[in-house]
Amino acid sequence: MKGPAHLLPGDFIYLAAPAKAIELEHVNYAKAFFEQHGFQVRVGTHCTGQFHYFSGTDEERTADFQEALDDPKVKAIVCCRGGYGAVRIVDRIQWAGFLRDPKWIVGFSDVTVFHQRIQRYGLPSIHATMPLNFKTNTNEALDTLIAALRGESYQLHAEASKYNRLGEAQGELIGGNLSIVYSLLGTDDQPDYKGKILFLEDLAEHLYHIDRMFFALNKAGILKKIAGVVIGGMTDLEDTAIPFGLGVEELIKEHFNYLNIPLGFNFPAGHINDNQALIFGKTAKLAVTSSGSTLSWE
Repeated sequence: MKGPAHLLPGDFIYLAAPAKAIELEHVNYAKAFFEQHGFQVRVGTHCTGQFHYFSGTDEERTADFQEALDDPKVKAIVCCRGGYGAVRIVDRIQWAGFLRDPKWIVGFSDVTVFHQRIQRYGLPSIHATMPLNFKTNTNEALDTLIAALRGESYQLHAEASKYNRLGEAQGELIGGNLSIVYSLLGTDDQPDYKGKILFLEDLAEHLYHIDRMFFALNKAGILKKIAGVVIGGMTDLEDTAIPFGLGVEELIKEHFNYLNIPLGFNFPAGHINDNQALIFGKTAKLAVTSSGSTLSWE
């Protein structure tokens, strides 16, 4: 199946808010940012609206996303923020037009719901920073977002960790936010993990929750299917009053003790300012060495 075309100067980017409400200042900042890079920008009708927690009702958020999917001029849909809400509309969206004419869908965190749907369709998408974070992102986070949209070559590098497992792997990169991946296990949006490189990150979870979710991935047979693991930001994690007893890296590595696949920590992606872009659904190469780890795409 043909994937989306890379963006050229003058192409349209659509800003949508499929989940939590976002302030106008962030949307305006992102619009100016993309225009400075030579793109035209459309903002969804309900992008800066508010309906309780959300940017609009389920119907309004669906309508914006559907408009973006169906407009042949739109080449990329950039989700403005995460929070919660994508799962409420993913099955309301009509994806047939997207399958005929794919376009880039960009975001992270709650947007993992869309990434998982797109991974099941066998198409690529971009896990990257969103307008809510543009003002505080590193240059590398923003530069890799633009590079991914344009189809330019780049790599991600991570510092060495004593918890890494050395080795190399090649396969399609999939995954996203651990909590969302976990929540979709056994559903019609669980992708095929066989031979894939799995990226995971998370925010503000208890350590025992992280452990529970990895047990679920293991019991679902996923950890035995994948070719490699990339761990991004595990940010603002919490411990219990009586400590869990393991740090997050040690906790995660325990789940791979009997699996002979490379495991790389400290990748610059996730709920961190240096949230560099990952291209999901495209063949990637993971190299974990004693001096650090590298993730690159063909």
